[in-house]
Amino acid sequence: MKKSKILVFIFFSALVSSSWGQSEKLVLQDSVFDNMMVRMAEIEIHPEYIDEYKAILKEESEASVRLEAGVICIYPMYQKDNPLQIRLLEIYADDEAYQSHLQTSHFQKYKTSTLKMVKSLKLIDMEAIDYKSMSKLFRKV
Repeated sequence: MKKSKILVFIFFSALVSSSWGQSEKLVLQDSVFDNMMVRMAEIEIHPEYIDEYKAILKEESEASVRLEAGVICIYPMYQKDNPLQIRLLEIYADDEAYQSHLQTSHFQKYKTSTLKMVKSLKLIDMEAIDYKSMSKLFRKV
């Protein structure tokens, strides 16, 4: 169902951009962002597990974006001056996509295999200041 919503959005975006002005196009795109879920995860890893944890996280984040239509972004990072401090930027189409993500085999594998590696975890729900610019960010890459 999520894939069909995205395909419908792409179709209408193409239609809108070819037939209407820019302001009408932005109104249509705004509706896509109405229910979007943006989150930051702050994770601290026990030092003896850092390499293993990063390998597992890399596999899970890649699979999530590739396999799940509702996962817009899972972008893992670590602090340059403290590699044990991992941060994830997570963007989901909506809460339903997030809940679905939690049930996937790749997420369950990640969660169970890294449980002993995680010293602390904090999930921070975020609100974008400018959703309209988000689509430009991904196009630039």
